[in-house]
Amino acid sequence: MPFTVISDSIRRREISPVELTETLLGRIGTFDPGLKSYTTVTAKLAMDQARAAEAEIVCGRYRGPMHGVPVAVKDLCFTKGIRTTGGMAIHADFMPDYDATVVTRLRDAGSVLLGKLHMTEGATMEHHPDLPQPVNPWKSDLWTGVSSSGSGVAPAAGLAYASIGSDTGGSIRFPSACNNLTGVKPTWGLISRHGIFDLAATFDHLGPMARSTADCAAMLQVLAGWDPLDTTSLRHRCRTIWQP
Repeated sequence: MPFTVISDSIRRREISPVELTETLLGRIGTFDPGLKSYTTVTAKLAMDQARAAEAEIVCGRYRGPMHGVPVAVKDLCFTKGIRTTGGMAIHADFMPDYDATVVTRLRDAGSVLLGKLHMTEGATMEHHPDLPQPVNPWKSDLWTGVSSSGSGVAPAAGLAYASIGSDTGGSIRFPSACNNLTGVKPTWGLISRHGIFDLAATFDHLGPMARSTADCAAMLQVLAGWDPLDTTSLRHRCRTIWQP
């Protein structure tokens, strides 16, 4: 299901974020050894966040359509204390000491972080030859798109409900098209780029990738907006772009 459908069941307490996260982690364990979409799976963090989300929802503190929804982010988004490689062997052991703004905003929306997704080396055109290359879940000899290849494969294969991709010259659009997803390359500055590996700062865009336009709109609503840590982010107030 699109997450904007399943999130309504989460809100009504018909589906448990804990059971949902366990199911997604099980699918990752079963299918991702062949699809290779994840660089790092954050199973303990995901379960902790899912339990916290469930406890809040039970107490009536519902944060919105991403609350309790399992998602993943491209491995150029910094995650505090979690390996962030940018698809580069030279950063195989790099662990940032802070979160990217998009990671913070997803967490504040109550979403569950399943892990970090494979990408090309430094967000360029090719995967590092010594690192796994994601496989298109529709047909293994089809292109996955670059550079957000894992961000395209995981939602398409049901290994996350949505993902963060980045686009400098097509890297949200290509993998979204190749994996039958909706992806949004937003207006430059609409989503903060604080806490990522840059490829070309004045061309880089972060954006949502998901199974439906409604999902991307709901996710964009969470991610968009002024960030004092990114002085190139847009200062105008974001209008509501999605409502249930």
